[in-house]
Amino acid sequence: MAGGKGTRIKSKLPKQFLALHGKPVLLHTIEAFYRYSPDINIILVLPEDDFPIWNSICEQFHFTQPILLQTGGETRFQSVKKGLELITGDGLVAIHDGVRPLVSEDIIGASFRLAAVHQSAVAAVRLKESIRMTDQDNTKAMDRSRFRIIQTPQTFEVNLIKKAYQMKEDTSLTDDASVAERSGHLISLFEGSYENLKITTAEDLIIAEALMSNRNKKG
Repeated sequence: MAGGKGTRIKSKLPKQFLALHGKPVLLHTIEAFYRYSPDINIILVLPEDDFPIWNSICEQFHFTQPILLQTGGETRFQSVKKGLELITGDGLVAIHDGVRPLVSEDIIGASFRLAAVHQSAVAAVRLKESIRMTDQDNTKAMDRSRFRIIQTPQTFEVNLIKKAYQMKEDTSLTDDASVAERSGHLISLFEGSYENLKITTAEDLIIAEALMSNRNKKG
């Protein structure tokens, strides 16, 4: 999923195309999945206006792996639904944010293995900081051990998630796990990684650059 506009990062160029360690963010993300398996099938959902940008990236960086392009919708819900429409047959599908370029092969592999058993597998991490619930007048401390920060990939049995996306769109459903849960399915979480950050603001890009530099030093 790569339909972001870069609004919060204050960039004219969509954030998935911004440079990170010498390559566009989106290219790093896709290459992570090909490192996991050179035989993986990838559907890239983009706004149609961004197709020429992607094609120019492929040419500039000599990227020749087969990618199936799909035009995105007005919302993430619509875009995911359109991406799922291109999948034929049974199997598993990992739905991933194009702006999570530091996803590891271990996390991708874990998502597929667990979804094969539980029909769903959603990456998540524990909260590091204290949290409080607020309303107009009061705040209340919450037990952070009961909460998780949800990431991607969110991996599902194909027919399960396709059927779930036949429901009427609801703006309160902010991710694929929420859609599947609304359809009556239990959601299985597994341990993600704090490095698997989503690039949303300018600070995230700086952190991702540092993390990627550190990975390269290690090997």
